[in-house]
Amino acid sequence: MKKLIMVATYNERENIGPLLNDIFAVVKDVHVLVIDDNSPDRTYEIVDELSMGKYKDQLFLMKRSGKMGLGTAYVAGFNWGIARKYDVIMHMDADFSHNPRYIPDFFEAIQSNDLVLGSRYVKGGGVVNWGLGRKIISMGGSLYSRIILGLKTRDLTGGFKCFRRHVLETIDINNLQSTGYAFQVETTYKTFLHGFKIKELPIVFEDRRVGQSKMSSGIFLEALLMVVKLRLSVKKPT
Repeated sequence: MKKLIMVATYNERENIGPLLNDIFAVVKDVHVLVIDDNSPDRTYEIVDELSMGKYKDQLFLMKRSGKMGLGTAYVAGFNWGIARKYDVIMHMDADFSHNPRYIPDFFEAIQSNDLVLGSRYVKGGGVVNWGLGRKIISMGGSLYSRIILGLKTRDLTGGFKCFRRHVLETIDINNLQSTGYAFQVETTYKTFLHGFKIKELPIVFEDRRVGQSKMSSGIFLEALLMVVKLRLSVKKPT
């Protein structure tokens, strides 16, 4: 399989170099696309240097003009990967909350599934260094989304996911309604509605090592409202 991993970055200068080293250490036959939204800390400089040196021909940089939202970054990356005929396209966070050690498990599981997503809420999964409040918000957000959308998938808000290309070509990624964190819910929901096979892979989610979280109460509330909008507007294909 021709494999691509996407990493969206905004002010991840301290993380991106070590993360890329770890990715290429656990899987050799993979390409990585970093999508950077013109980070003020110049994260893109690290990526550009590595793409011309240590990881030439395996690492690619897409530098955008500014901060335009996580969902739009992934859509841009999906289109880049689809145009280059990657068989599977994966995305993960840049802050080590998604441990690269799981990547080989994703690529093994995707051979017999259409979407593999890293799940904190199935047997073997979990979280590290989270307070009770954050656990309640995260689990509650997934439960709320499951109830509203009628899904069995237990972890709907995570961003450690691997798609087969034909799924992305089918779910109309260029007309998704979500640009923020609800993007994760929408892509899984549309995959489900089209009847594709989804597998949850247990992962342990670790809080970021350095830097500041991008999550806020406003983003969380926006995601909750978007779930209702998806339920009302997105229909199962006939």
